Amino acid sequence: MNLGHRLRCWSAVGTTVLIGTLLWSNSFEFISLPGVGQDSPDPLTILIWHWPFHSPMELSGDVCLDLYGIRGCRLTANRSEFHQSHVVVFHHKEMGEKGFQFPAKDRPLGQKWVWASLESPSHMHRNMELNNIFNWTLSYRSDSDIFVPYGMMVPQPAKVSNFPNKTRVVSWVVSNYRRSQERANFYANLSHYLKVDVYGTANRKPLCPSCLLPTISRYQFYLALENSVHPDYITEKLWHNSFQSGAIPIVLGPPRENYEKFIPADSFIHISDFPSPKHLAHFLLSMSKERYRRFFQWRERLSVKTYKDWRERFCWICGAHPSLAQHKVYMDLHSWVWNRTKN
Repeated sequence: MNLGHRLRCWSAVGTTVLIGTLLWSNSFEFISLPGVGQDSPDPLTILIWHWPFHSPMELSGDVCLDLYGIRGCRLTANRSEFHQSHVVVFHHKEMGEKGFQFPAKDRPLGQKWVWASLESPSHMHRNMELNNIFNWTLSYRSDSDIFVPYGMMVPQPAKVSNFPNKTRVVSWVVSNYRRSQERANFYANLSHYLKVDVYGTANRKPLCPSCLLPTISRYQFYLALENSVHPDYITEKLWHNSFQSGAIPIVLGPPRENYEKFIPADSFIHISDFPSPKHLAHFLLSMSKERYRRFFQWRERLSVKTYKDWRERFCWICGAHPSLAQHKVYMDLHSWVWNRTKN
């Protein structure tokens, strides 16, 4: 029997539901987990089944509290703690690798499994079983159970916005470049009317991590072009590369109204704002100083926070836990991941 099937057991709306497990073993026993909650002395224990991209991080001390101010949360990567863990997190990429297996143990009653990924559906492995296994999702999507964006805008005390001094017009940093991409076609057309300085391994001009922001900061505009177009898929290209360098983002991704769910309408330029790259180039080259300054007015009341540490993302599970549906199971997670079309 498929291991993915025989591990599925949950409590659903007061009724215990066993899928395949009782058929597998007549001696099956439920394993109780310690209680957790605001009134419990026991923290919520989250087992990281495998580190994203095989890049383990330090977990000594009270990571969630010490680094992120989240109480009652304990992260572990020790698989021997499977039966004591309240939540187990699985990162999608590693699930698609050869030799991956779910825990070869009885799944404790009440233990929640989280599917996690920050990749777009266009770049995720599809040939795997996802249905009837996971309770919660963790992703950049706003309809995820644990919404983990690449960044967000946060209020700050009113201040005078600094007007950056720029010496160049447009830059783009790209590593994954294929001519079939929508962004490649856009760049090819735009470059007929406007010189774009391209950095990154795709143009044999790699930038060291500490060189990235200083390089982009010399430019008025930055091409924050996503490698694929999906609702809510707004990555570090906008949050880190553009906003944190002080370059106005020219975005290619989901529709403008999707961006405006997360950032002010006057903080970016969407390629759909213009009928053609030629019109966009003309707008950029003829922009007045007054019009350029208006793209920075939001900085008088807002600042940008980016999220890069997977430990913080996993700690957010604890922050969201009180409001999460405790009897939820994704019967068709495959469709949730790949068939979403609405913003």
